Amino acid sequence: YGLIPMTEDIRDRPGLGHENVVQLNFIRTGVPFLFRRHYRTGLRSHIMEVLNPVDVTAQEQGVMIDHVRWFPKAEPIRMLRIFRTRFKDFGEAREELKRVRMVDQYLGPTHVARSEEFLVDYARGPGREMLLCGLQEYVKGERIDPWGRLDGEYLKTLMARLHADTQAPLRPSPGTWLLQVRHMARSFLTRIRRMIREKQLIPDLAGVGNLMMTVSGNMKVVDINNISRISAEPSIYLDDKGYPVCDKSVQALARIQEGLAGVPVDETDALYRIFLEPGRLKRVENRVRTFHMNAGLSLSGSSYPRA
Repeated sequence: YGLIPMTEDIRDRPGLGHENVVQLNFIRTGVPFLFRRHYRTGLRSHIMEVLNPVDVTAQEQGVMIDHVRWFPKAEPIRMLRIFRTRFKDFGEAREELKRVRMVDQYLGPTHVARSEEFLVDYARGPGREMLLCGLQEYVKGERIDPWGRLDGEYLKTLMARLHADTQAPLRPSPGTWLLQVRHMARSFLTRIRRMIREKQLIPDLAGVGNLMMTVSGNMKVVDINNISRISAEPSIYLDDKGYPVCDKSVQALARIQEGLAGVPVDETDALYRIFLEPGRLKRVENRVRTFHMNAGLSLSGSSYPRA
């Protein structure tokens, strides 16, 4: 990615490389890690894998095991997030931190990738600005697509992929593993619904890969950048990028409930009665199309299927 001029703001760059990260004034000189851009870097943050150089060398040059050269993928020690958000003052930054902490408080280590956030003085040209960063737990697993198949047969395929990399001598039967998925999904739903009920907040569940499935059948939220207030107003709430994140997250929650938890959606439920009302669903999809057109992105099946 090349060196960044001191006057250029890293928050405006589409991506960062190792050289860009170690160039930053708040990164210690001689830091003993390598930083690699993660595939999920997007609209709201730069996401960098924090890697052990020894593991990277093994990935690039290979290691000999039983006279066969293997190229093991270097797994991150942590994930470094550099948020693109610009804060007018410390109070605004503190509110953002409080929302992130709220997700951690309600979902706990079981259902969220734990993250340690910190504010830094980011030197750019002659001035300094507040910049929010986080060192987050790396979650090894498979991405969950809330808009794709979530039935039992798909979950068996997912189980096979998850166990392909594990060295565990004993693997659960597909039936046992599916029961564990159901149990953990219901635990996840309970915690999310409590957060909605008590704080009127919901994390972004709508993006493909915002939720990860681990080899144990657990699910963890890894994207904590976009935490929305539940808005049941007739007008559709849009986030700062113009996306109807609140509505789409509730739709995704219903999909997770039906597919992963195996619990039918009760249309008399107060939350779903509002957000899954057919007229509202159509208006939300119009907002999604507008968002994609404005962002120059192609649509990917993201509507909530109704029976």
